Amino acid sequence: MAIAFFKRVLEYFRGPERSSPTKSAAAEPQVREPQGRPVQRPRGRTEQRPRGRPEQKPRSRQPAPAAPATWDVSQYKVTQEEGKTRFHDLGLAPEVMHAIADLEFKYCTPVQASVFPHTLAGKDIAGQAQTGTGKTAAFLLTIFTRFLRDPGPAKRKPVSPRALILAPTRELVLQIEKDAHSLSRYFACDVIAVFGGMEFEKQKRMLAERNVDVVVATPGRLLDFQRRRYINLGAVEILVIDEADRMLDMGFIPDVRRIVESTPPKARRQTMLFSATLTSDVRRLAAQWTRDAAIVEIMPEQVAVDTIEQRVYITTTAEKFTLLYNFIVQQNLERVLVFANRRDVSQRLMEKLRSHGISCGLLSGDVDQTKRIKTLEDFRTGKFRVLVATDVAARGLHVEAISHVVNYNLPFSAEDYVHRIGRTGRAGASGTSVSFACEDDAPQIPIIEEYIGRKLTAVYPDDAWLKPVPAPTVPQALSHGHQRQGSADRRGRQGGRPPRRRGSSGGRRPQRDR
Repeated sequence: MAIAFFKRVLEYFRGPERSSPTKSAAAEPQVREPQGRPVQRPRGRTEQRPRGRPEQKPRSRQPAPAAPATWDVSQYKVTQEEGKTRFHDLGLAPEVMHAIADLEFKYCTPVQASVFPHTLAGKDIAGQAQTGTGKTAAFLLTIFTRFLRDPGPAKRKPVSPRALILAPTRELVLQIEKDAHSLSRYFACDVIAVFGGMEFEKQKRMLAERNVDVVVATPGRLLDFQRRRYINLGAVEILVIDEADRMLDMGFIPDVRRIVESTPPKARRQTMLFSATLTSDVRRLAAQWTRDAAIVEIMPEQVAVDTIEQRVYITTTAEKFTLLYNFIVQQNLERVLVFANRRDVSQRLMEKLRSHGISCGLLSGDVDQTKRIKTLEDFRTGKFRVLVATDVAARGLHVEAISHVVNYNLPFSAEDYVHRIGRTGRAGASGTSVSFACEDDAPQIPIIEEYIGRKLTAVYPDDAWLKPVPAPTVPQALSHGHQRQGSADRRGRQGGRPPRRRGSSGGRRPQRDR
């Protein structure tokens, strides 16, 4: 009966049958070419961070190690293919190409192929690109190519980075830092991450003790360092603003504006702005912060549907855990990312999986930053088979070889759906997205279909995936601060509709976890 109700709800929200818009899998990005401008380059990297206000004598810079003589670009063979751009074709330095070869990057993604002709020439850019499109590598390779072409002055003021990358979340900052270390392993470049949730004094010491070239930061913590004059942004040559739309959503734009104003004028720096959507607000910001920026737009549906197999299983709220357990165990899946809409749902789901013998970690806003970092690393190294997460992990999380992304609840936003499934099928690789749709999830399906430009086929799961789950192998711990509340609680925790909070007359939905 619940299944029949689900189908009626889905048909109601979908409305009359409509054909999906035809889209070419290799749709060409729309690019508007601006007038070029000369590239300007100051450089340096010698100063040691002062502990207090007094100026300290800077340390001399160590010469950058050249790529090993035993390696040559000719050793990395990539055949030319029509319609594809090889990294060999970009004129990158041997040190960068060696790192690219280690990572086995062969061809540019559509975003990279569209961005590099502008950014490598020193031009500003405003790009529409989802996560998983290779945009991080696009701006990092631009930064490193500039550094290698122009080493810059031998001295500059203490803790004066040449490049600044702003990102909205700690997870994204850490991922960018990790990618930067991978791509700069064959030359001297000091990259440091600055973000909230970690000890201020520890990050301060790291800045003081190192000759920083690139700072990757969240706006709030960076402003804290600026106010105390522990960092100087007057020598920034390249400014990257990643996920500008999310900066807007999270209310970071006033902080970002103060940071941008503390860097050199836009005529004396290169600015790259990326956003999942180029709304009118984002375009206004791009106009303020960039100069004659090229606009590159990669449609979101290109990312979502070309490399990821998307499945929707019709189920009920009561059957969701049974379906998830059997789906993981019977296929012997080793690296699965499961998304839930709320913190309490994810907490209970993690506990339940663990109690049934499935190694599992949790990533949500209730988890402190130190533990988040350890959890991510444990998932990367295979200590956990499953990572349960809220949307705090949807953007910026990059773990190699995630085979399946499971939407335990469909997200409230179609854009969040694209970001979630983008954790698999990264940068052109294949992956599988699975969504569990109960009667509460049905209204979201037509919205997602319209956003990605194709219909999602909802099917019933195999009978074998609904066989009863074995008894727990270990007792299930109660989530701290939560009590079991019978069937009403289960409906709110596992479905889409939350229960009323005690002391609240309206039963208002708790704030979504970002």
